[in-house]
Amino acid sequence: MSAAVTRTSSGLTPPADAIAPVRHLDAPVPGELLGAHYAHCFGCGEGQPHGLHLQARAGEGVTVTAEFTVQPAHQGAPGLAHGGVLASALDETLGSLNWLLRVIAVTGRLETDFVRPVPVGTALHLEARVTAVSGRKIYSTATGRIGGPEGPVAVRAEALFIEVKVDHFTENGRPEEIRAAMDDPDQIKRARAFEVNP
Repeated sequence: MSAAVTRTSSGLTPPADAIAPVRHLDAPVPGELLGAHYAHCFGCGEGQPHGLHLQARAGEGVTVTAEFTVQPAHQGAPGLAHGGVLASALDETLGSLNWLLRVIAVTGRLETDFVRPVPVGTALHLEARVTAVSGRKIYSTATGRIGGPEGPVAVRAEALFIEVKVDHFTENGRPEEIRAAMDDPDQIKRARAFEVNP
């Protein structure tokens, strides 16, 4: 069974003067595991017992791949992944792209197509890429496949991320979490804590 794919909204269509994305010179090398951007992130953090524990790797150009296995805690209908969990996996994967650009950006819009059900126990293979950049706007797309990179498409998404300053987080987050992240002695962890959260 497969659902009809919706047409992309105009908010996700790059303007005519958008430019091709450029991988930052200091971006992780292709194949490198990106690791969690924040220990308490639902998508990638190791500190979330029922989180996705999504593992993203840098790809060629401005692409990433990721994988997660649907657990019983992720189900909506009996035995099937909750659509919100699948959207979270897509959003997390898309957000990981910003580390390759070395910018702090947040999700501005995410449109998801649910193509087929994803059973509990399934390994979902995700691929994402940045398609264009226009000022502070970063346009990207992702696909989730069942069982591996050549498996059947289960979900796909298009997204718009907006580049922000770290003030976006420090002025809106809970002070205790912000302070703990800012006080981390590891500079990379400190920088990555603020890279993709909405």
